[in-house]
Amino acid sequence: MPGEKRTLVPVYSLMVATEPLGDAFWDRAGLEARATFTDYRHMIIYGQRTADGRIAFGGRGAPYHFGSNVRPSFDSTPAVHALLRQTLVDLFPALDESRFTHAWGGPLGIPRDWHSSVGFDPRLGLAWAGGYVGDGVATTNLAGRTLADLITGSDSDLTHLPWVNHRSRPWEPEPLRWLGVNAGLWTMKLADRTEERKGHPSRLARQMERLLGQ
Repeated sequence: MPGEKRTLVPVYSLMVATEPLGDAFWDRAGLEARATFTDYRHMIIYGQRTADGRIAFGGRGAPYHFGSNVRPSFDSTPAVHALLRQTLVDLFPALDESRFTHAWGGPLGIPRDWHSSVGFDPRLGLAWAGGYVGDGVATTNLAGRTLADLITGSDSDLTHLPWVNHRSRPWEPEPLRWLGVNAGLWTMKLADRTEERKGHPSRLARQMERLLGQ
């Protein structure tokens, strides 16, 4: 949208899915209740058992494209999908002989301070919500209910939440945006490797988190 080019950056999150898995695997995996799982690495991963008995597993790692460019072809990055498959096998070695049947992805909208927001300007009649940084499944529900109260003029607990009418500062212009976002991705990958090797928190990751305002 005109004037909003620096409001969000599209950061791609990619996913893979296994074939349906047998009862023997689920008996060992501890995912009977279909809980979502992750760990504490900086390069975020996430997974869940699906209704038809697969594991859907995703994570970050795909590059940011210059000018906040978004294209359908960016939904697939073979090297990242391969890394996701290997990471899932590392977490669940019993999957080593299982087939992966699906791979896909898409962009997340990331504000400069990683702070989602919802708001309404009664003078212009415009409302907005977004910047969910990958947590939109639950957050969109809350945003919709909050917008309903803002638009109808209801004074509720929802309209006093900290994210109402919050404004994030814009991302840097290019090429600083391209350099900064991809440097952040590279730094988090390096931090994960360093922590795995040395066994203590990465100072580099801490500095990057402060730079991003987290």
